[in-house]
Amino acid sequence: MPHAAPPRLILASASTARLALLHGAGLAVEAHPAHVDEAEIKAAAQADGVGPDDAALLIAELKAARIARREPDALVIAADQLLIAGEEWFDKPPNLNTARAQLLALRGRAHTLVTAVLCQRGGARIWHHVARPSLTMRDFSDEFLDAYLTAEGDALTACVGAYRLEGMGVQLFDRIEGDYFSILGLPLLPLLGFLRQHGALPG
Repeated sequence: MPHAAPPRLILASASTARLALLHGAGLAVEAHPAHVDEAEIKAAAQADGVGPDDAALLIAELKAARIARREPDALVIAADQLLIAGEEWFDKPPNLNTARAQLLALRGRAHTLVTAVLCQRGGARIWHHVARPSLTMRDFSDEFLDAYLTAEGDALTACVGAYRLEGMGVQLFDRIEGDYFSILGLPLLPLLGFLRQHGALPG
């Protein structure tokens, strides 16, 4: 009896970092951006008492559903990431002034990156995973911060933490605990394990 053909893989995201992780891992995946109002959804979730894990999964699911409606036979991968420090949730900074204020608020403190990934096929969620890496920023100087913002520029507005760990942003930290790929925005190892079980990757 012949094996079923592996499903077509679609990443419901405009994130170049997530797409690069999947391509680097050898996956033949297409990127179809799925636009949802993340800030509004997060604000509503907080107002309703929804926890950050469920909020991140909700946003990822809405992204996946947008693509899955158009591509019902594909296996759609979607992800979302929230930054939590104390009771405060942080969004992607819209500009460098906001990025600077956010980094000052996080300076010398620990925060958590709630990173959710899920897969949909045929309009139904078939798998999900949430990772919670913890990062502690060092007490960096104002001079370092100014140099960092100048060096990284507008690329920081695409990052929920206003830093890219794969770049100069690693210099912001004293301690990092948790999965590196999850910090970059995608819990890659659990996802690859699921895709193998689902027949989307060779075992």
